[in-house]
Amino acid sequence: MTDFAAIDFETANEKYTSVCAVGVVVVRGGQITDRFYSLVKPTPEYYPWFYTRVHGIRHKDTVNAPRFPEVWHQLEPLIQGLPLVAHNKSFDENVLKTTFKHYKMRYPNYPFYCTLLASQKLLPSPDVIENHRLPTVAKYCGYDLEKHHHALADAEACAAIAIQLL
Repeated sequence: MTDFAAIDFETANEKYTSVCAVGVVVVRGGQITDRFYSLVKPTPEYYPWFYTRVHGIRHKDTVNAPRFPEVWHQLEPLIQGLPLVAHNKSFDENVLKTTFKHYKMRYPNYPFYCTLLASQKLLPSPDVIENHRLPTVAKYCGYDLEKHHHALADAEACAAIAIQLL
């Protein structure tokens, strides 16, 4: 696969609709051609300490951020016609579908591919790789993920993995 958009969401809490950040890396012809990052005002808007500890995003960071439909309106032209790729696609795909439904937006049935599943199939642990966490697989594929759980950094890591494994 040489044309795709790697996507990553961070959520403010346990609700899939609580998107507080999105990162996207567009790959065309096997090369990164575009990047997109935005903070998002989550729904519902509360941040349990555990989530903030993971990604570092707080209420003060998103209080003036745009809501998901505004962010998606900016993002959608970048990914039009492209399949989406995520590491652990079940999370990101559920976030996207649930948030579209919450805002009564028509979901365009994006084809979704998973770098986690690909790594588990192609890089069996412990023979080839210690585990299949995003930083570990990214490093194996030549990408040093320094800001894990930053949506754009995670999308970049996912893109690096997809370029190698998909």
